[in-house]
Amino acid sequence: MRKRLISVTPKTAQPLDEKWIDMDSAAVVEVSSEEKDYPIDSALLIGETRGWRAATPGNQTIRLMFDTPQRLRHIALVFEENDTKRTQEFVLRWSPDGGRSFREIVRQQWNFSPPDTVQEAQEYQVELSDVTVLELIITPEISGGTARASLRSLRVA
Repeated sequence: MRKRLISVTPKTAQPLDEKWIDMDSAAVVEVSSEEKDYPIDSALLIGETRGWRAATPGNQTIRLMFDTPQRLRHIALVFEENDTKRTQEFVLRWSPDGGRSFREIVRQQWNFSPPDTVQEAQEYQVELSDVTVLELIITPEISGGTARASLRSLRVA
């Protein structure tokens, strides 16, 4: 058997030098609802810190409709819940044909248990070409209830 020891972090590894896509100029954003003081812009634009929050309970959809097809390599999501204990599920998917068909990237559940567990941060390295739509569907509480979806940030490169 041939084997080698490897280091956990290779010395040649470089930090990601990807530039986030400027959503203000690259896409039209569709959102199923938004609270007045927490608009979707606050989760998508670089430099914003408030994040987005749905105005109503239940499933919510955030859809980025790119002006021109994009090549995506990196997707970063941060969810935050400081008040309500809940189990959230999200689905991230993409479309190459303007939303006529979708391909799932990830489906994941997360338990928020304030004050101890209040943030979920996920980063995905992907190789997606000709992305015309990126869609995030959030089920804020998988058992139903009155929880409202929220998103601290969504970045793509």
